[in-house]
Amino acid sequence: MAESSPTARLAVLGSPIAHSKSPALHRAAYARLGLDWEYTAVEMTGDRLPAFLEGLDASWRGLSLTMPLKQDVLPLLDEVDELAQLTGAANTVLFEGGRRLGFNTDVGGIVRSLAEAGLEVARTAIIIGGGATAASSMVAIAELGVAHVRVLLRRPEAGAKLVDLGRSVGLIVDVDHLGALAHAGPADLVVSTLPGGTDTGSEVPAELVSSALLLDVAYAPWPTPLAKWWIEGRGRVIDGSGMLLQQAFLQVRIFAGGDPAAVLSDESGILTVMRSALRS
Repeated sequence: MAESSPTARLAVLGSPIAHSKSPALHRAAYARLGLDWEYTAVEMTGDRLPAFLEGLDASWRGLSLTMPLKQDVLPLLDEVDELAQLTGAANTVLFEGGRRLGFNTDVGGIVRSLAEAGLEVARTAIIIGGGATAASSMVAIAELGVAHVRVLLRRPEAGAKLVDLGRSVGLIVDVDHLGALAHAGPADLVVSTLPGGTDTGSEVPAELVSSALLLDVAYAPWPTPLAKWWIEGRGRVIDGSGMLLQQAFLQVRIFAGGDPAAVLSDESGILTVMRSALRS
């Protein structure tokens, strides 16, 4: 285990942040590991982030980042991992040796949550939305073997960066207006990165509901308007709680072991207590 203060401090930063389940997840994990670590939630915006980072002392071990900070943090870091560099988004900061190290665990969180739902290989996909989570989704679906992806946006002209990202990981990418969802054909996977409660304003074809697993990264309120189409059509749908759990688990590996690939002792037990915390 990487050396750190016996009472290391960590936090999740974002806005809004009061609803975050990250403190409960992380506290459960560190208690299971026997670490007396503090993990809190801090309301934070991008303009305040530089001063906040400068004000942290040596007791701080790391940070989890959510909207709107995953991209704002990049120029403030000393080093970023390959996934953070590729997606242009870091959701994790590790303080080690006086340096700020950035990681993206959203990609791994998506892949692991889909595997838990029984989807480990896919060929066609649809991504709804164009923010940092959409970028992570693009890389994640490439890991599943997807060859062709459609990106649906309210403003298709804003999709250039996602197109470039998709092509860089070997995908054929088409961008269309969100309204094209009403005419979408069958697919293996649909990933919605829209905020919870957002209505796409489109009907969803029955053949898409019956063919595709829907991962809606929202989890509150649930079900989302989009998820209702899958539920009413008896399709396969999972909310974002699994992604939240799995990306947090990879963060625990980083904070406790220094690397998202560092295998910790009793990982099954850690995941069990984290799941319990997520449900409570």
